[in-house]
Amino acid sequence: MDLPDLAAMEAFGQRIAAQLQAGDVVALTGGLGAGKTTLARAIISALGYDAEVPSPTFTIIETYDPPAVRLPLVHADFYRLERPGEVEEIGLDDYREGAVLLAEWPENAGGFSHESGCLSIRLEVADGGRIAIVEGGDDWLGRMP
Repeated sequence: MDLPDLAAMEAFGQRIAAQLQAGDVVALTGGLGAGKTTLARAIISALGYDAEVPSPTFTIIETYDPPAVRLPLVHADFYRLERPGEVEEIGLDDYREGAVLLAEWPENAGGFSHESGCLSIRLEVADGGRIAIVEGGDDWLGRMP
C-alpha cells in the first residue's frame, strides 16, 4: 500500500483504528525513520485521543484508557529491549488484558505474528513517502484496513 504523505498515513491509521478490537495487536516494523511512531499516533488519534502522543521509546509502554480512547490501548516501543524475556519483566501481559497492543519493534519482544489477532505492518521509505506491507492473522480476515 502506498502512503505518499502524512495525510495518507493518517487515513491509513483511521482505517486500522475503525477495525480494532480488544486483544488485537498491531505490530509495526521497519527501520529508523520508517514511520512507525507516526502511524501509531494516527491510530491513537483516530481512537479519540486528542492530546499529544509521546513516543514510548524511553518509557517502553504508554497506556490509554476510555473515555480518552474508544477502547483500552497499550502503545509499546521495544527498541531498547535487549532480549525478548524482558517483556515479562515489565509485565506486558498485565497491560494487555482487554486492550489493543500497538507494538513498535515487535521483533525485540519475540514477535506477535503467531497471534491470530495480529496485524503486521512493515513500513519502508520509498520515493519520499512510505510503503506499507500488511499481513493479518486469522482474526483479521474480512476486516483488513
